Amino acid sequence: MTTAHELHARGLREHLAPALRTLGLSGRLHTFDLPDATHWMLLGLVERPTADRIAFTFGLSLVRHSDWARTAAPEDRPDPRVRYGFEVWRARIGEVLPVGEDVWWEVLPGPRWQLPLDDAVAAVRDYGLPELRRRAGADRTSTGGPYLSPAELEGVNAALLTAAVARVQRAELADGALVLTGAWTRGDGVARTVLAGAAQGFLSAGDERFASVHCLDTLGRPLWTFP
Repeated sequence: MTTAHELHARGLREHLAPALRTLGLSGRLHTFDLPDATHWMLLGLVERPTADRIAFTFGLSLVRHSDWARTAAPEDRPDPRVRYGFEVWRARIGEVLPVGEDVWWEVLPGPRWQLPLDDAVAAVRDYGLPELRRRAGADRTSTGGPYLSPAELEGVNAALLTAAVARVQRAELADGALVLTGAWTRGDGVARTVLAGAAQGFLSAGDERFASVHCLDTLGRPLWTFP
């Protein structure tokens, strides 16, 4: 007779892991992440074994790419089952479910042994991943806004003024881009060339919060995007 331990291992390998991957997660049997430009959105399988069965739940963890890079850790990504101390947020999945408390599933022998796996996947799909996305978006917003203060912009503007190009009035983060606003016009080839150089300087800094630089005129109309 197939034991609960054997069913648990089979269920994770043949049902749970493939189902999580269909939700967009990537990873191994016990740790998964949802690809994102600025954050590690992590899901970790937490197991509580006994002699005749194994209960399981999920740990959720949100870590900024920039914070993880500063650790110089040999691992390619954080482990959501480990507490590092610099996470943006971490919780057990039960905390974001309607019950608001720890929830554990068990795979047991019987004709309905897959139901706990289906229920666990539904919890990840309907509650775990939306909460990770929401908190990542909120963190991006809280760390967005002005990218450089007026004082910090002076160095950039000094270089622009030497080329007789209008100054950058605002440098803000929005939707994964650095947005520069100034009194430029689309037909000003000199401004475009100089701003392309300034954009390259911003992009070379390796700030993972943005992957492109957008230039707008003072009315908010798009002019150029780099690269």
